[in-house]
Amino acid sequence: MDAPLYGLVLTGGRSTRMGQDKAALAYAGRTQLERAMALVSAHVDRAWVSVRPEQRADPVRAPFAQIVDTRPDIGPVAGILAAQQSQPQAAWLVLACDLPLLDEATLAHLVASRAKQAVATAYRSSRDGLPEPLCAIYEPRSHALLESYLQGGRNCPRKFLIETGAQLIDEPNPQALDNVNTPSEYGAASERLAGNHMPPKQLTVQYFALLREQAGRREEALESAAGTPRELYQELRQRYPFTLGSEVLRVAVNSEFADWSTQLRTGDTVVFIPPVAGG
Repeated sequence: MDAPLYGLVLTGGRSTRMGQDKAALAYAGRTQLERAMALVSAHVDRAWVSVRPEQRADPVRAPFAQIVDTRPDIGPVAGILAAQQSQPQAAWLVLACDLPLLDEATLAHLVASRAKQAVATAYRSSRDGLPEPLCAIYEPRSHALLESYLQGGRNCPRKFLIETGAQLIDEPNPQALDNVNTPSEYGAASERLAGNHMPPKQLTVQYFALLREQAGRREEALESAAGTPRELYQELRQRYPFTLGSEVLRVAVNSEFADWSTQLRTGDTVVFIPPVAGG
């Protein structure tokens, strides 16, 4: 008999970079936690919120069924293990609460792709090809392995998925798993969800090595509505026969190496750099 699939939304983080509780951030009239719970509940038999003991009476979390962490200061593994201990017969769809761009299709694809014979099923990050451990399904057999992993002095869920050979699947929407950790990222995500898109930006794009060959040019000026280098590269892949995924590239904005989620502005120069950049 198949294990039931339950849902767990992780809210036990300290939100230090944001400066306020990320679960309580509002998007389009709902808190981030309300939105996450609505998304996950549509795909599981039952869903809970993972909380630290001192968060149980918090008004944002109180309306939902809760599973309380029993091991402090070990990060999201505490929430996963507490859920597994409470319902050891279940598989768990684990979701971080700070994914405001997560869409219904991304969760539906994860559930449909669930490999029940594996330790877990997770998305392969479009950034670096590594597992995304906080939008993943953990099967019942992962519990003992995760306990052993923790007893060995380790608590990184991404490395756990790597070492146990989790089933990895590609993201249908590369932006869906972008988390929000800072006030500026919150502002950008709110704007996108509200539909208040900025007008197209005037950008300069430079290509190196293989990308230069495939684009047939070393530089071009263009107009784009892309908000980040990741979105820009996805847009360009529709135009040129690029064979390299973003996970093997580096990106620079205005002559400085940048994150793929950096917010782009009119006038920026963006450079995409393959692993070995030719002259």
